Amino acid sequence: MNYRHAFHAGSFADVIKHIVLVRILLHLQEKPSAFRVIDTHAGAGLYDLAGEEAQRGGEWLYGVARLMQARFSQETAPLLKSYLDLIRAFNPDFPLLTTYPGSPLIARALLRPQDRLTACEIERQAHQQLVDALRRDSQARVVELDGWIALPAFVPPKERRGLVLIDPPYERKDEFERLREAFAQAFAKWPTGSYLLWYPIKNRRSAEELARQVAQALAGARPPGKCLRLEFSVAPQTKQAGLTSAGLLVVNPPWTLHDELKVILPQIEKPLGQGGAARFKLGTLTIAKP
Repeated sequence: MNYRHAFHAGSFADVIKHIVLVRILLHLQEKPSAFRVIDTHAGAGLYDLAGEEAQRGGEWLYGVARLMQARFSQETAPLLKSYLDLIRAFNPDFPLLTTYPGSPLIARALLRPQDRLTACEIERQAHQQLVDALRRDSQARVVELDGWIALPAFVPPKERRGLVLIDPPYERKDEFERLREAFAQAFAKWPTGSYLLWYPIKNRRSAEELARQVAQALAGARPPGKCLRLEFSVAPQTKQAGLTSAGLLVVNPPWTLHDELKVILPQIEKPLGQGGAARFKLGTLTIAKP
């Protein structure tokens, strides 16, 4: 499959991933000590929703556009406010949506003066666009390096606090295997870090094997690591359909995140659903004893 960021900017999968990303970063802000965000497959950073790639599938129309128009309960609205405010900030003519920020730009917007971002991107055009987006930014470093090499090489960061976001393009058949291996190497070096792993659900067996091997890696830590598992489906998966289901594994999540997502997810099922309400599964990954 092809999951180049530009084709799917602002899709339901981006919305879910970025809501979770924002909640994690807000939690990291609660302590005064510095943290670092490492984005292993950062993409271009900023996407033109009127551009050819975003217009080809129009996925943002069923993702971020619907969410921005939705109304939320008094309990849910404060939990989504920071994410929605970020999208508005990148769209000065809101409610007209013309731009969607990728993960590195969202992370950069939530850094305090003491925090840092390392964004890795090897595809030449996307790398240059990311450099342009973060040019002369003393808190952000753009690295032209394969994310699978960068992942074990850049941990632990000197700050000893932070988040690693792993969101590869899944263009190669062995991408799930590379994700499992690289995560295991990184986690062995930095078991106290937080990790956010995104994956498409086109093949249930691949998703289950990823979860199993992540659980196996966590079981080897002392104490064993913790992990939330979230899967979100906007429509039944068929051979003809594009991506309709995606998942997240959140390793060492903030202690508040599970309860926050229990409030948020039911409220976004309806706006993000296609042909009916969406569905989600949220739980704790079972960590088997080694």
